[in-house]
Amino acid sequence: MRMAMEEAAAAAEAGEIPVGAVITRNGEILSRGRNDNRARNNPTGHAELNAIQRATEAIGNERLVNCTLFVTKEPCAMCAGAIVHARIARLVIAAEDEKYGACGTVLSVCGNERLNHIPGIEFGLLRDESARLISDFFRKLREK
Repeated sequence: MRMAMEEAAAAAEAGEIPVGAVITRNGEILSRGRNDNRARNNPTGHAELNAIQRATEAIGNERLVNCTLFVTKEPCAMCAGAIVHARIARLVIAAEDEKYGACGTVLSVCGNERLNHIPGIEFGLLRDESARLISDFFRKLREK
């Protein structure tokens, strides 16, 4: 999660909403990602999707079986759907997203028993640090 926080901080420095993600398998880092949707003018430029794309390219398979995704903020519905489709085994989330979270906070895409894959979900690792990074980013944006 510490590396995901580094990605989030780099996103903030670039003027992006500070979200970072890291995908591992068997303790090895497969990929890292950060938000870049503003730089690319692309609403799909979320940290999770960027990390998923890089990880699938790294292993040469669309399925990320036995992988863990560490992410600094609860994934939205779009990202949660990609997590399910990629068959990510475990999802470790720092902070809940009270507006868009789709892993149990607002919606339950990840964790929905009607879907064909349910990743294990854990909240809270570096929660306060992640929430502070996001709130500081938006506070500074409002001050401009």
